[in-house]
Amino acid sequence: MHFSELNLHPRLERAVAERGYAVLTPVQEKTLTVTLRGRDAAVQSQTGTGKTAAFLITILEKFLRERLRRKKTALIIAPTRELAAQIEGEALLLNRHAGFTVGCLVGGVGYAGQEKLLDQGLDIAVGTPGRLLDFADKGRLRLKDVGVLVIDEADRLFDMGFLPDIKRLMRKMPPRGIRQGMLFSATLNRISRDLAYEHLDRPVYIELTPEQMTVDTVVQKLYRVKSHVKTNLLLGILKKQNPRNALIFTNQRHNAERLALRLERNGYRCRHLSGDLPQSRRQKVMDDFMAGKFPFLVATDVAARGLHIEGLEMVFNYDLPQDHENYVHRIGRTARAGACGQAVSFLCEKFGRHLEAIESFIGQKLTLETPNIDDYETDRSLEFDDRHPGRGGREGERDSRRGRGGPARGRRRSSAGRRP
Repeated sequence: MHFSELNLHPRLERAVAERGYAVLTPVQEKTLTVTLRGRDAAVQSQTGTGKTAAFLITILEKFLRERLRRKKTALIIAPTRELAAQIEGEALLLNRHAGFTVGCLVGGVGYAGQEKLLDQGLDIAVGTPGRLLDFADKGRLRLKDVGVLVIDEADRLFDMGFLPDIKRLMRKMPPRGIRQGMLFSATLNRISRDLAYEHLDRPVYIELTPEQMTVDTVVQKLYRVKSHVKTNLLLGILKKQNPRNALIFTNQRHNAERLALRLERNGYRCRHLSGDLPQSRRQKVMDDFMAGKFPFLVATDVAARGLHIEGLEMVFNYDLPQDHENYVHRIGRTARAGACGQAVSFLCEKFGRHLEAIESFIGQKLTLETPNIDDYETDRSLEFDDRHPGRGGREGERDSRRGRGGPARGRRRSSAGRRP
């Protein structure tokens, strides 16, 4: 089905065409067939299938058609600041000829700019639960004006403990039947269905992939490797495959920073992303990576869900995830919207115990391969450490400031002890 067959408002149809959207994805076709008629929907769909455009087109079409009759706002609730910012960006592109006001209300940044947006009046607000509740409790966000509610990545919101906050927000809104509601989730589990039943108006349940937990177009590989040579195997695969870009997942923040530094020293332009970075820096890293300003990103699971990275070729599970569901969300960053991609996972002695739960969750056994000696590459970052003992670049400087720069400080003390 083509977008031209939807009979969208001319302004929206023009923006859709300028975005390069021609043929609807399955989730877009099934969702828009329901929501453009004003019905509520609860949608199970994998990430990267076009659901963001589906709910934004619903909102914009509704507002364009009803603009002269009533003034309502749309509220989109997302689990993370990064996803909220990404939804805002897509909304701005689709809204370019519609003239509505779009804004992002998230924590981790100052209030002044967001308060100014609210004072000016928002037609479409995208936000995270905590900041939305904060503004609602202060009377800055008028939830009684919400005409369309979207809950995106519902399963992730519940995993993060936001269910009570979401219910509080909905109690402040017009009742179901007065507002249109849409819920999107990778899995329509019992909590998602209960929420849809209680707070949506006779929703249509749309399940595109109830059994298929991984993307067919992702080639999955699993290598058995010792922890101390995982970097060498990663370097070898990068050299042989020479991907245009790759997202590399670790389980711990300090390992993300350390691995990114090692890749940099081996000649790969790379940055790291983890939850302890300031929000402004996190957003800058994600924006630059998605814009192709550097090809490799090492991240913790803060980047595992909900983010659309255009044309991502490879995903590495440098550490197997400790949460089996995160395996699906990690590898779902590649092979999006019908494209092909590759997911490479390392099975080491530290995180190997999580493999059984992952295979049970995805319903398939991963073929385990043992790399050959030729698959490894020399880690040249170790040569840097040898040339500059005790410095270790940013890592060494940080450790020294924290009193953990043992080798370097030890050398200085022993040298001082030998003075006459």
